[in-house]
Amino acid sequence: MATATMSSSPITQVSQVPTQTNLQPQLLTRLLLDLRGKRFSVDRETIMNLPESVLLCLFPNGLVLSRQSMALSDGGDNEEDEELYGVDFDPECFSFVLSFFRNASDSFYGTATQPGLFAAQQHLMDGSPSSDFGGPATSQNPLLTKQAIIVLREELEYFSIPPKDGNATTNEQGIANEALVEIKRRSGKYLMEKRNIFTALQRNVHKENNVAEQHLIDMLCMSGFDRDDEWGFRALEPSRCCISSIALVLLKTGIMHNSGPVTIDYNQMATAQKLLLFWRKPARKCWWDGIEVDLSQGGGPAMTVKLWARRVWTLELSLV
Repeated sequence: MATATMSSSPITQVSQVPTQTNLQPQLLTRLLLDLRGKRFSVDRETIMNLPESVLLCLFPNGLVLSRQSMALSDGGDNEEDEELYGVDFDPECFSFVLSFFRNASDSFYGTATQPGLFAAQQHLMDGSPSSDFGGPATSQNPLLTKQAIIVLREELEYFSIPPKDGNATTNEQGIANEALVEIKRRSGKYLMEKRNIFTALQRNVHKENNVAEQHLIDMLCMSGFDRDDEWGFRALEPSRCCISSIALVLLKTGIMHNSGPVTIDYNQMATAQKLLLFWRKPARKCWWDGIEVDLSQGGGPAMTVKLWARRVWTLELSLV
């Protein structure tokens, strides 16, 4: 019969047995991270609120929040065991970022016992004639409803050119002798003590007369940084001639919470809106910085070293 022929066709035949191929994998609500031996238990929402530039450092191969795609198991055959991500990232830097974002969120949105800034500025979104930002523009300005944080990171890789006295050198295999290793250690210590954020970039501005870089410094200092600010976190990477630094500041949006009604500085808001270009779109700048330094210690003989640094800045805006 025609119906029998149709039912046996491989094209029209439909299995009556339900399959699970379309089921969504179970998403994790919390992640257990192992950062160089120190463990953190972090909820998924907190992870997803972190800056993309930080997430790329934490998970360079990508992050999949399903139980079927864990990078590392903590052992055991029990499916209820918490999965573990092994992450090559400084745990103290991670703690610094988590703490800053948590405090910024609590200050803006409030806690169970204390209201935040957002409660006092909700009238800016009502679109009424009395609102400073009335009309359709209010719904298109996330700075009115989110806490904005400027994220500035620096990856500094340094190279020491030792004196020509021949004491600091490498062997046939390219392995540094103790004298050269000591110069690298002193170079790292010297750079670690230079915590001012803008000194190196300002030096490059003066050398190259780069107007765009000067404009970048001016914009950042108008938006939350001070010209003499220091890095919030700065540390040498283990077993590498590399220093990682990060600075986090609240974006100055021009929304002013005075004793009276909340007001807006329109010029400041316009500057803040320019930084929305970096929301979810980290921008990078790389340049070489070369200086001569004296690494002598304890009144010993002078040790002048040419110190080259390859600096990579990453600028991003996060909305919490």
